[in-house]
Amino acid sequence: MDEAQTKRFQRFYGLSAVCRSPHRREDELLLAAASELDALRGQEDRVRYVIQARTFVSSSPDPTSSLRRVAEELGLRRAAVLSVTQQACASGMQAVDTARTLLAADGDPEALALVLTGEKTFTPAARGVPRSNIGGEGAAAVLVRLGGAQDGDRILGHACRTHGRFYDDVITGEESPAEFNKAYTGALAEVMRAACEEAGISFDDIDLVIPHNVNTISWRGVSGEVGIPMERIFLDNIPVTGHCFAADPFINYGTAAERGLLRPGAHYLLTAVGLGATFSAMVVQH
Repeated sequence: MDEAQTKRFQRFYGLSAVCRSPHRREDELLLAAASELDALRGQEDRVRYVIQARTFVSSSPDPTSSLRRVAEELGLRRAAVLSVTQQACASGMQAVDTARTLLAADGDPEALALVLTGEKTFTPAARGVPRSNIGGEGAAAVLVRLGGAQDGDRILGHACRTHGRFYDDVITGEESPAEFNKAYTGALAEVMRAACEEAGISFDDIDLVIPHNVNTISWRGVSGEVGIPMERIFLDNIPVTGHCFAADPFINYGTAAERGLLRPGAHYLLTAVGLGATFSAMVVQH
């Protein structure tokens, strides 16, 4: 980037640093996240599905499956391995919802699904979207089961909308289409409302919005649209991680938990937007 672009990302978009690990492979990145799941240890035989949420069809020049290597390394011998990718950076919540659907059809109340998110920025297109964000290399892991475990977080509502007219990759060009920019705030606000309605709550009941890490400036518009003040939107990771694709809301949720910002019984609204364009939101009770 030239000096003017760098200043724009720092002053207006709120970025300072971006997480990158040039010598770490994608499977190592995902394994590092999965190793933080204490609830997975000793439960490996209960895992029926390993689902990777991807923004890109492939984020490695290696034609072999990094996801299969991860499953083998974790000892998940009984698990079917698959990925979801068509919703780009919104694929993370779709993967969780897919896990929920598969577990419901499985018929085993003790079955688990492991959702993994996080990718390498190994191509120029993966390293950033002009006038929008810079891609980072971070990963997150989520263990899913049915029945609302008492020792876990409960999903109360989920909404997803794809606005197919924005399919064209011109969105990633130097000039972002004015039509997409104009529709962005309203489209994201709509799925946020829909997720809250499914959960049977209002925005007033949301303790904290846990967003995707695109940039800070876009959230000012969303804040005004939905009436949630900026101090109730968790933006602390944007300056230090960059946009880690579908992993963003889960990384942010983990950071908020580590800082003691999540209260038992309180409601949190996770959001994500994927180029293409898919808008997604999920209400979680801690």
